[in-house]
Amino acid sequence: MFTGIVTDMGEVVAVEPRAEGLRRLTVACGYPADSIAIGASIAHSGVCLTVVEVGAHRNRTAISVDAAAETLRMTTAGQWRAGRRLNLERALKIGDELGGHIVAGHADGIVTLERREDLTGMAKLTLRAPHELMRFVAVKGSVALDGVSLTVNEVTADSFSVLIIPHTLAVTTLGAAKAGDAMNIEIDLMARYAARLMETK
Repeated sequence: MFTGIVTDMGEVVAVEPRAEGLRRLTVACGYPADSIAIGASIAHSGVCLTVVEVGAHRNRTAISVDAAAETLRMTTAGQWRAGRRLNLERALKIGDELGGHIVAGHADGIVTLERREDLTGMAKLTLRAPHELMRFVAVKGSVALDGVSLTVNEVTADSFSVLIIPHTLAVTTLGAAKAGDAMNIEIDLMARYAARLMETK
């Protein structure tokens, strides 16, 4: 489990195709190498991936993860190439501060940034989402975009908007986001279960 609070920005340094549609990604990051165990779960722009190798790239730690065919199809991971920057978050530990909201690292799909408005000290992002996901998006509710926990400000039939504060713009990939960009979305777990309960009544 994660919280949607990004703790590092990594950079894809290698992409290696493997058998059965698998793809091995190597990501340079700022985490100390001796603090990452093989088998650890790390969210990469909202996608939970398992560390299979730990090494070095120049003066940074390099972690390797495998992305399966379904992950490549359902998330932006299929578009990741060398040079791509990713929001990273390590798995939540018992006793850690829950600063965002409960995030599983299981992206529900891809949204498209329709419009970015740069305001005084912040940015407003308006995103178009798949119709089947919009029923889970509510004003003042939570979503995770590329692994970043955000509060929804406005909702229409097929889009929603969020406000990004200066700190988040500075420490996540959202600072460089532009119209047309694709992002991973994970809907709030509470919204998912509430909708399921209503369906079964």
